[in-house]
Amino acid sequence: MKSIAYTLIALILLAGVVVAGTVSYGWHLFTAPGPLANETVFVLEKGTGLRKLAGQLEQNNIINNDLAFIFGVTVEDNSGRLQAGEYDIPAAVTGEALMALFVSGKVVMHRLTIPEGLQSREIRALVAAAEGLEGEITQPMPEGAFLPETYYYHLGDSRDDLVERMAASMTAATTELMQGNNSVPEIRTAEELVTLASIIEKETGLAAERPHVAGVFLNRLRKGMKLQSDPTVTYGITEGKRDLDRPLSRKDLATATAYNTYQISGLPKGPIANPGLDSLKAVLAPEKTDNLYFVADGSGGHAFSATLDEHNKNVRKWRKLQKK
Repeated sequence: MKSIAYTLIALILLAGVVVAGTVSYGWHLFTAPGPLANETVFVLEKGTGLRKLAGQLEQNNIINNDLAFIFGVTVEDNSGRLQAGEYDIPAAVTGEALMALFVSGKVVMHRLTIPEGLQSREIRALVAAAEGLEGEITQPMPEGAFLPETYYYHLGDSRDDLVERMAASMTAATTELMQGNNSVPEIRTAEELVTLASIIEKETGLAAERPHVAGVFLNRLRKGMKLQSDPTVTYGITEGKRDLDRPLSRKDLATATAYNTYQISGLPKGPIANPGLDSLKAVLAPEKTDNLYFVADGSGGHAFSATLDEHNKNVRKWRKLQKK
């Protein structure tokens, strides 16, 4: 009987040693650098269980051993805290560090930059082509409703949600600007602000010129002069649905539309693009100037003038440069 008892004790002790060794080795595999040679991106899908996740990680050579990962996550009581998403996985990451990353929810941030002055159809195309977004754009995208800037999003975010954020950014920006508008009575509403800013955006690509261009247009509005802005004529022809792949003609300038500011007084029917924050600010903080005219000067900027005679001289200079 003593012999049997000794044997059982020995077996129990041996089993304990084996278990302890296995646990120790499992923890070693969990905390040791993994086999991943280069940084990679891994997507933890929603609803993925720990066992399936561990298998995927081992198959992709990210962790040393799937059972060791399951063991480590379970011991740390984190199996229910792993968050779905897209993650940047560093090379040689340990299972322990990987678990902490999944628990943190620090997923990859994608970004989409909307340049200033795009029309809404162009913004729609950028959002539709953006990688990582889901779903179609189901809502209308009126002209001038979206603030150009860089937007960040997660894998799986919807296109409609991003469009709504762009619209909310424009609403917030114009609301704040209009609340502080005490010096430009010609601009009475947020829509008028966006409309004039969109014209300025299309007239000049130089940030330094925008307050000056705004000053010229506001001077013309005060004097009851037509704005005579070529981009508004173009928009009246295309209605923002396409590019106009030709120069404007005299007939174009003489054709009345709701946007042709050679034919109508005041501002056009609505915005002709989506202006950036600098152009919006320029409308309400214009440069004080006597100038009423401007024309391209051939250097990427414009030549400004206070009289029609001066303006005509500048136009002739510009036409000579065009011929050259």
